[in-house]
Amino acid sequence: MTATIVALAAALAVMGTTAAISKRVDRVAVVDVAWGTSFVVIALVLALVRPDRHSWLLALLVAVWGGRLAWHILRRSHGAGEDPRYEKMLGGPGWQAGAATVLRRVFLTQAVVAFIVSAPLQVAAAYDVRWWPVVWIGVAVWAVGLFFEVVGDRQLAAYRAKPKESRPKILDTGLWAWTRHPNYFGDACVWWGLWLAGAVSLGWVPGLATIFAPAAMTFFIRNVTGAKMLERTMSQREGWDEYAARVPLFFPRPPRSRDA
Repeated sequence: MTATIVALAAALAVMGTTAAISKRVDRVAVVDVAWGTSFVVIALVLALVRPDRHSWLLALLVAVWGGRLAWHILRRSHGAGEDPRYEKMLGGPGWQAGAATVLRRVFLTQAVVAFIVSAPLQVAAAYDVRWWPVVWIGVAVWAVGLFFEVVGDRQLAAYRAKPKESRPKILDTGLWAWTRHPNYFGDACVWWGLWLAGAVSLGWVPGLATIFAPAAMTFFIRNVTGAKMLERTMSQREGWDEYAARVPLFFPRPPRSRDA
């Protein structure tokens, strides 16, 4: 119970602080930076609640993932205006929809989702590890996910750095030839890895009791706030239909030739 309360308090504290900053700069999209940060704070406070090597290992994994993600989004969005996703969600830029609406739809929602997804970390702060080999399997899955995120983001940054007139209309090389959203797929892998390392390693009961956490993360980033939402704008690009016919939305597969 202590771990649950601490995790919820940490998520609400991060998102509450971010909401105050967002209101001041009148830009809701700053919440994207707080998304990864919220998990880092949750993992760290849980490690302080139960300061053993398992909790600190999980905190390290989350800190590497969440810290990199927050820094990447901060650099990418520096000087940018409101994110079109939030404009569509709220019916306008910034806080025009009203404080209650913005707080409920964005900041409270993300705090609750972060709390739910962090369930494997919470149970890890309450029980002893039963199967250490499963911990290392989880670390391996986490590493695959981080690889897809880091490499996918770097390939996208290199593509965007080229002049528009000389680059292809669609990025379809590297990991982007395997999946249309390598970064989102990587995100999902990271949390399935943390579920294995954090919950399944404690036993079948903690694992099955928290399987909703990585499943919820995968569902949201694939179908709600991530891939599907982004494709509403990406699908307007020239050559998109041909690209989408060759490359899967989410789960990777070996590249297919244009003539396949």
